[in-house]
Amino acid sequence: MSTALEVAGAFVLSSPVWPDERGFFREWFQRSALEEVGVEWTLAQANLSMSARDVVRGLHYSLASEGQAKVVTCAYGTLVDVLVDVREGSPSFGAVATVELAADAGRAVYLPAGVAHGFCVTSEVAALCYLLSSPYNATMELEIDPFDPAIAVAWPLDGPARVSDKDRRAPSLSARRAAGELPRYRA
Repeated sequence: MSTALEVAGAFVLSSPVWPDERGFFREWFQRSALEEVGVEWTLAQANLSMSARDVVRGLHYSLASEGQAKVVTCAYGTLVDVLVDVREGSPSFGAVATVELAADAGRAVYLPAGVAHGFCVTSEVAALCYLLSSPYNATMELEIDPFDPAIAVAWPLDGPARVSDKDRRAPSLSARRAAGELPRYRA
């Protein structure tokens, strides 16, 4: 089952979770779930990120010519996933969507190419799994200040944010736009 988000072309993908006395089992990715909403998917890379409480990662996006769509899910703990539409020409440009993800909740998020992504850990530790439609290309990866007041993400922090130096120094959305460093919307 899929549920559209405020960001054009983004979806929450829901799947069953089968718990028992040993733990739980879930199928967190099926290509057919994307095909049902008209998304063609090619898997090029898989990543895993482990982070502590109050870590904020993002907002990151790619300018790779082939685009970089993502499917993400929480594999351990809990977190809030954040999507920001930074695609020039998008009908939802500037829209922010947040999705609570938990390892045992049966939810994943599909982000179309060009959408900025970030997350905040709300448990002691959490792991986020990423499936990417194109490989990581350091020269094409950009970031936007996760605390840009114009975007106003309501990060669910219990204490001070733990942010990388790169993300802390990231330019605002308006600075990236003025520099011509935003992706174009592809319908």
